[in-house]
Amino acid sequence: MHGLAGRMSPTTPSPTSARPVALVTGPTAGLGRLFADRLARRGYDLVLVARDEPRLKEVADELATSYGVTSEVLAADLTDREQLKVVEDRVAALGAGVRPVDLLVNNAGFGLKRKFLHNSVEQEQAHLDVLVTAPMRLTHAALRQMTARHTGGIINVSSVAGTQPRGTYSAAKAYLNRFGEWASHEYAGDGVRIMTLLPGFTRTEFHERMDVGRNAVPVPLWLDAERVVDEALADFDAGKRVSIPSKRYKLIAGVSRHLPVRLLQRFQTLGRR
Repeated sequence: MHGLAGRMSPTTPSPTSARPVALVTGPTAGLGRLFADRLARRGYDLVLVARDEPRLKEVADELATSYGVTSEVLAADLTDREQLKVVEDRVAALGAGVRPVDLLVNNAGFGLKRKFLHNSVEQEQAHLDVLVTAPMRLTHAALRQMTARHTGGIINVSSVAGTQPRGTYSAAKAYLNRFGEWASHEYAGDGVRIMTLLPGFTRTEFHERMDVGRNAVPVPLWLDAERVVDEALADFDAGKRVSIPSKRYKLIAGVSRHLPVRLLQRFQTLGRR
């Protein structure tokens, strides 16, 4: 998880000051890539944050070609506190000559296939850093400038897993769910919209990176990534505080809150085989 020092470089074309700016973490694949695409299509200039600088530049070039938008490429490892600080500073930036971030999408994440004691504590710490520490600190940074301007938005990509006992991934997402629920009410009066996205199993590179096959999850439970992002943005536009794509996952999330933990734990290996 470690390596690239945080650094930022613009890509052509030159930014248009009238355009809003969105910062997306984890935009090189999966939901993050689709968020970057959809927001560029809406006329946002982007700040793209991930570890892999060559892939970031490829995405920036594709967005520039397709939509004529400008992207700042910010290579940073979110498990490294110094590199994360570079991203925080960009999110919080406000002042003469600075284009503030209007929309923050906390999307970066990864999963651990094995159970808690089968992972090293360093692996679990990195997991916690990306899923909890990074979005918490970036949200804090964003709120500083957004509340000052009385405008802005934040989308935290969580998971339906946060409503269930499925190890430290679920625990991390449960934090994000409750944090987002509280923050959306706390800062609505300051003109900031905060929405938590709770997708279920989604067809992206996420499970491939975990070395988990598609057959680890029943076919009806898989969601299309484009549908997840499109529904999320529609829900954000509608002012919703929580977005759960598809009726089946709305049902699963609702029922999970009332089932015994022992029963739910029987399904904790789903999506990990």
